[in-house]
Amino acid sequence: MRRWLLALGLGATLVAAPVFGQDRAVALLRELSNAPGPPGFEEAVRKIMVREMRPLADSLRYDGLGSVIATQGASGPRVVIDAHMDELGGMVRRVTPDGFMSMQMLGGWLDQALPGQRWIIIGSKGPVRAVTGIRDVHVVPPQDRAKPFARDTIFLDAGAKSAAELAALGVRVGDPVVPDSEFAEMNGTGAYVGKAFDDRVGCAVLLAAMQRTAHGHHPNQLVYVATVQEEVGLRGAQTAAAIAKPDIAIAIEGGVAGDAPGSRPEETQARLGGGPGIFLFDTSALPNRRLVAFVQETARQKGIPLQADLVQGYGDDSAELQRANGGAPTVNLVVPVRYTHVHNGVMTRADFDRTVDLVVALLERLDAAEVGRLRDFEPH
Repeated sequence: MRRWLLALGLGATLVAAPVFGQDRAVALLRELSNAPGPPGFEEAVRKIMVREMRPLADSLRYDGLGSVIATQGASGPRVVIDAHMDELGGMVRRVTPDGFMSMQMLGGWLDQALPGQRWIIIGSKGPVRAVTGIRDVHVVPPQDRAKPFARDTIFLDAGAKSAAELAALGVRVGDPVVPDSEFAEMNGTGAYVGKAFDDRVGCAVLLAAMQRTAHGHHPNQLVYVATVQEEVGLRGAQTAAAIAKPDIAIAIEGGVAGDAPGSRPEETQARLGGGPGIFLFDTSALPNRRLVAFVQETARQKGIPLQADLVQGYGDDSAELQRANGGAPTVNLVVPVRYTHVHNGVMTRADFDRTVDLVVALLERLDAAEVGRLRDFEPH
């Protein structure tokens, strides 16, 4: 429970302290994954991002929704590097007289992933543990046992016996709800498990890249953007891009790995351990073809494996970034993740490191001449 108090600013030592430890990347991934931050309630994640970004930036500002916009450099093309801070979650919708709660889901949950799970309600007096109830197998008719439970039949149970008892715990309608799922390293395999890798892994890539470009040479203005409310309609990307005005944009996401049993090749092509992915298609955006070729050539030059992926039913901040500033060549790069949009995702350290290497290599090569070439649509 202490980590929730710290992340929410309710403990004696808050997130203002720097991340220490033998492996800074793991420490950051752990802290970012564990932090609560459903759409519209990103405060705990924003504290971490601002703490890490401010010392590395020449300037830092916010949009009107709470996205963070940090800039390095004052001349050259404006290259936006984007990741979103929010995660799938919910809100308390209604409290019943006998102390149960219904939940408004925030983001694209599968109904199958909701029942029988542990959650944290971020109440006014601190975190409140709850579970989503489920009908007992002993009383469910045999013909219904294989059917998913519809989300409007699912309720939160905090152990309270009345609405008054919930109120005494600091719970009220509108309070945010997030999965209760601790980050962990998986048995020395180089894999990590945790919640919110979509898109806290992108946030960690952004911070690692920003660290490496802070004191090195790059021929452009780097605008690192941590957005809000991606999971409910790319809202922060739209408002942040209006301020950042990208000439070129790179979105960084948690991708969809298709290497688990039951996956079909036509759903997604990326696999864990195969390196970063580049989206050639998703439902919300088509990448700039020249920028795709530029990414592929940079990966080849640096010896970084790069996976091509095309995914239906996927949307990301690149859809808004490419519309900004009269149109900006944009690409979406991903760290493959198994089991997104549920309580426990799985990613690998090797994919994370290679994604950071690729992003930094791209930023080092994107000078004014290259950006001009990517933005040139004159027929030849």
